Amino acid sequence: MKNKNSYSREHLAYLKKQRNKKIIVILSRAFLLIAILGIWEICAQCRVVDPFVTSSPSRVIKTIGSLYADGTLFYHIGITLMETIAGFLLAVIVGYAIAMALWASDTAKKILEPYIVVLNSLPKIALGPLIIIWIGTGYDAIIFMTVLVSIIVCIMNTLSGFCSVDKTKLVLMKSMGAGKITTLRKLIIPASLPALMNTLKVAVGLAWIGSIMGEYIVSKAGLGYLIVYGGQVFKLDLVMTATFILCLLAGGMYGIIALIEKKVTK
Repeated sequence: MKNKNSYSREHLAYLKKQRNKKIIVILSRAFLLIAILGIWEICAQCRVVDPFVTSSPSRVIKTIGSLYADGTLFYHIGITLMETIAGFLLAVIVGYAIAMALWASDTAKKILEPYIVVLNSLPKIALGPLIIIWIGTGYDAIIFMTVLVSIIVCIMNTLSGFCSVDKTKLVLMKSMGAGKITTLRKLIIPASLPALMNTLKVAVGLAWIGSIMGEYIVSKAGLGYLIVYGGQVFKLDLVMTATFILCLLAGGMYGIIALIEKKVTK
């Protein structure tokens, strides 16, 4: 690590400006969140909106406390988190492997690409009854739904990253006698890391959508189950609480991916 004395005055000023900019962004995000929650609470307390319908931050906190006291808070969070992470990892790993196979075989890519596009446009929720018949009503069905929602985008984005690598570098590798595997390992994978990071960011959101969709259909526990149950018995505080927790968990997973991106890109 370089000593600050080794930097020029201009460079130190630039670093300070960048640091101040980052602090402003973080503080602005925090202020915006506090403002939204504050306005929501004030509107509910002043009856500008009906708190029975919209709930409020204080009601959400009270509901979280009730779930914690019942011992069910971390149980439901754990189930949904397990399903989402399992589906996310499977979708990314299998999608990456399929993308590599399609890149290695141009013929297979041309044959299968239209089918991949069609599968991506298919509304996955329509397959819910079939998934129940094929797999059952356990966690496997929800994980399968999560994979189904995420995997096509993982394949398409990763394959697009592979195909966008500089053609002149590919020609150079070929002229030096590199085969498909060597080119993939030495050039394609390192050069497509930014595309992989973007794929992971998109897949995080899709994985949460898939797991909640699966819980809507077959689950007897989890945050999606709480949302469905709360809607059925008109416990809208429970619905908003589960939704708020989902936002926190999804944001946390996205933050982890962002940290990994910083480490990888270095």
